[in-house]
Amino acid sequence: MSKPKVESIDASCPADAPSPVFTVDGKYTARGWTEWTRGFQYGSQLVQFDATGDAGPMESAQAQINDAMASHLTHTGVHDHGFNIISTYGNLRRLKREGRIEASAAEVELWTMALRVSGAVQAMRWSDCEEGLGYIYSFNGPHSLFADTIRSLRSLAVAHSLGQHLGGEGDVQINLLERLLKHAESTARWVVFYGEGRDVYDLPGRVAHESHFDVNNGAYRCSGTQQGYSAFSTWTRGHAWVLLGFAEQLEYLQTVNDSELEPFGGRESIEARFLGAATATADFYLSETPSCGVPYWDTGAPKLGLMGDWRSAPADPYNDHEPVDSSAAAIACQGLIRLGTFLGRENPQGLHYLSAGLTVMETLLRDPYLSRSADHQGLLLHSVYHVPN
Repeated sequence: MSKPKVESIDASCPADAPSPVFTVDGKYTARGWTEWTRGFQYGSQLVQFDATGDAGPMESAQAQINDAMASHLTHTGVHDHGFNIISTYGNLRRLKREGRIEASAAEVELWTMALRVSGAVQAMRWSDCEEGLGYIYSFNGPHSLFADTIRSLRSLAVAHSLGQHLGGEGDVQINLLERLLKHAESTARWVVFYGEGRDVYDLPGRVAHESHFDVNNGAYRCSGTQQGYSAFSTWTRGHAWVLLGFAEQLEYLQTVNDSELEPFGGRESIEARFLGAATATADFYLSETPSCGVPYWDTGAPKLGLMGDWRSAPADPYNDHEPVDSSAAAIACQGLIRLGTFLGRENPQGLHYLSAGLTVMETLLRDPYLSRSADHQGLLLHSVYHVPN
């Protein structure tokens, strides 16, 4: 079902047009905040090949990536390198390493260099904050830490593993792993809540989409939101990014030597922190999401109160009150499966998360969420980009 959609998007969204973001009457259109989705367009073609062996989409993507994505490699104005660059150059390099595609040594070197450059450029977008920490700041400015950016840590992780560092004034060498760990700790500390009384809405596993800091001294100031209903409720797609991001980073830590983690507190404390954030957000997702596994767009959306016990019933995408967000479910589904796999099936908690992730996936693969019409470019229906706008 995805192949004609991938081909349709490729035909209707040329590289010289704005990046496709969301559908109107079934056709992708742009929304010019930042260029954070072009990598998904070509990445979807690569995943189509990865899943089916159909070389057509892969060849189309490979022909376009080097030209269309080159400007993204040195784009210092976005916090989205993990989305754009890992999806494209990263998938190409992986497919070659797995023996799935042919590529020259020069092509592999180009993809490798692209990943190294991207990770260092992403790490440039940096604000120091209190307690010796810091964060990759969002497009809202140096005061702003977004929940979503936990997924762009992939760009720092890959670049670090390839031997890259960021060069600064006076030839200082900035460790990309250190920035990854600091950003993750800042996210765990100021974006995720643990029921410890930070504010009167401090529910365990709740996520604020955004945290604000004083750029003069780095002090934490308050929670905020770019796309959620409020700073004191949980925008479910931002929440899903955190769940998936920490599960991903737990996987990545398994490839890092203990000696590299020792200067930053050691493996045991770092993994415990990441696991705490991942399990807290996973438990919140399971408690605050309707039984089918697809959430409403925000757990504090103002009209949810008109729907009665909305958590116990399957989500209704055709209700008259608040929209559901299947994109949040797709992201959280991957996070639950990764977290469950990391913990292991023999672990009751791991089996619980894995089973939940598979249940969400099963829901998304049937009506009313699977987009069956070839005239609709989306593979999922009822996914939300930005409700207020």
